Formats: sequence, structure tokens, C-alpha cells
Amino acid sequence: MYVAHLSLADFRSYAAVELALEPGVSAFVGPNGQGKTNLVEAIGYVATHGSHRVASDAPLIRAGAPRAIVRTGVVKDDRKALIEIEINPGRANRVRLNRGNVPRPRDLVGMLRTVLFAPEDLALVKGDPGERRRFLDELLTLRTPRMAGVRSDYDRVVKQRNALLKSAAAQRRTPGPEMLATLDVWDSQLANVGAELLAARLELVAALRPLVAGAYANVAPTGGAAELTYKSSLLGSTSRTDEGGDLELSTGRAQLVVMLEGGLAEARQQELARGVSLVGPHRDELLLRLGELPARGYASHGESWSFALGLRLAAFDLLRADGDDPVLILDDVFAELDAGRRRRLAELVAPAEQVLVTAAVPADVPAELKGASYAVANGSVTRE
Repeated sequence: MYVAHLSLADFRSYAAVELALEPGVSAFVGPNGQGKTNLVEAIGYVATHGSHRVASDAPLIRAGAPRAIVRTGVVKDDRKALIEIEINPGRANRVRLNRGNVPRPRDLVGMLRTVLFAPEDLALVKGDPGERRRFLDELLTLRTPRMAGVRSDYDRVVKQRNALLKSAAAQRRTPGPEMLATLDVWDSQLANVGAELLAARLELVAALRPLVAGAYANVAPTGGAAELTYKSSLLGSTSRTDEGGDLELSTGRAQLVVMLEGGLAEARQQELARGVSLVGPHRDELLLRLGELPARGYASHGESWSFALGLRLAAFDLLRADGDDPVLILDDVFAELDAGRRRRLAELVAPAEQVLVTAAVPADVPAELKGASYAVANGSVTRE
């Protein structure tokens, strides 16, 4: 799989861009602030329907423009597809496939698969649990596009349930039978949809664990062992997905439904008092460890970078095992790495079908990743 063409209209700093690409390595080189990251951000947006830099779509629109348009020509197994997204801040985005309208943007998830590593990925190690949940859920959706619907349904249930709990907390009195009956309905929906999301995450973490360990060892061979542990809000102790823990990989969906229902019942009074849902996958955590210590708070800057790289490389390996190389995007990565890590990373990613690299100066692109080069400056992109 590779991107053969990128077209932008009023996206970020670009009024218009038409860019032909090819398999192999393509490096976008230019001073900071010239728009290199905007190019790869647009490609990542087509794959995930979200930006790795901002939480909302409004910053993606060029100043003064009413909307932005991103088009990508994607080649997979010699078949070509044209994917177009019209980004409309404050309104629903419009999506087209081969010039035909698509009812829902999420129906195109999986048509283009990317793995993007950027400076923001330090938050995977140093940031809040939400960053790591997002990593898992985006990877789930790329592997199994129908999970986009599951995630959307779960988010809707949590939002509605939180609104009800907030209303109950504001009243500062015992909820009446009608409110409790409504809460029972939302509990049932959260347990059913949440169990499907939780089961998928458990399976994903089990698949990622050896890949992350191997990738980290390749990038940082002198560091400790990288380990992943899934911690569920259902349990007071850490949950291991495959080694005799409280939530094993073999825990079936039906059993998870029962466990979630029980957890919600147990937490009900506390939830009513605080006005927020305290049990469910939205409260879970992916714990990262280096040897015997948690990576967050203990890992050095270099170790944190290496762990984040390990997570992304593991995601790449997992997607590749599904049958297609995803497009690998390395946004301003090499300037942050020492010479050894830079060389090892370049050797690991060079065989990918398509690698897109951004760098401030040509020297930041390792010799192992020489290929097509594009100069980015003053709102233009030129093949060198």
C-alpha cells in the first residue's frame, strides 16, 4: 500500500498543493515552520479521520477559508482508489470514494493505513492514560474497521450516562425511580458495548506485547526490557492479559458483560455522588514498564523516545502481518535520536513499501533512507 498522489486545498498553510509520490522513501526537507508536517498530517488524517497534533478540526482550515479538502490517491495490490475528505468545522465532514459520496466517514477507515511517529508521541510514555487508550483504539480501528462503530457507540453511551449522572449529582438528593430505571438502561448498554471494546483491547495488548519488547530491544539494545500491562477499572489490581492475571485473554465477552454490570452496580453510589462514570474501558490504562520500573516518571528522555518508537514499530509489524504494509510516516524523528538509535531505526524501517520522512536539514535523513527528496519552503513543495 502506498500514497501515489496528495492534493490539498486550504489545508493548514497550503492554499493548494498537488504532489505526486511513489513507493520507497520520500523525504520532505525544509526549515521549521514551512509546512512539512502539514503534508504528512493530511495523509494521516485520511487514514484515521483525526490529527496527531490537535483534537479538533478547526485548526486544519487555512485562515479565512470556509473548509479544507484533502485528496489521496492510494494504490493497494495494483488497485487505485481516490479518497477525498472535505473538512467542515462545526459541521459533518463529507467523504467521497472514487468521486462517489460515502454516507459516513468511518466507512472509509482502513482504505488507507498509516503508522505515524512524531514528537507528540512522547505523550504515549509521559502523558495521561487517555493518550495510551487512544493509541490502542486507533490501532484497533485500523486493523478492524468495524471497531470505529463500536468506539462511536461506546463514546455516545458514556456521554449520555455522564449527563444523567451529572444531573443526579446536581440535585443533591436520592434519585427517583424513573431516573434509576433510565440509569439501568444505560448501564446495560455500557456493559454490552464496553465488553466488546474491552475484549478487543485485551487481544490487541496480548499481540503487541512481544512485538513491543522486540522493537524496543532493536532500537535500544542496551536498555531494559519493555513490557505492557493492561489495567482495568474493573479491578483493584493490575490485569495481565495472558499470564494468569485477573483479566486473561480467555475471558469471554459474555463474562466481561457480567463483570462490567457488577462493577457499575458496585460503583453506583459513588458515581451518583460525583456525577461521572467511573467504570468501563474509558477509565482503563495501558501500563508501560522498563524492567522493574514504570516508564512514566522513571524513563530517561532517550528511553521514552525509544519506548514510543517501540510502540509505533510494533503497530507497524502488526498491521503488516495482516497482509499489507501500512504507509510509515516519520515526522521530525531523527533529529531527536543519537547516532546509534538513528541508524538502527533507519535500518528497521527501510524495507517498508512507503516511508515518508520530514527533516529540517538533509543531514537529518539517514543514509539508509535515501530516496526521493522534496524541498518545502514558502508554501510550495518542489521535487529535487
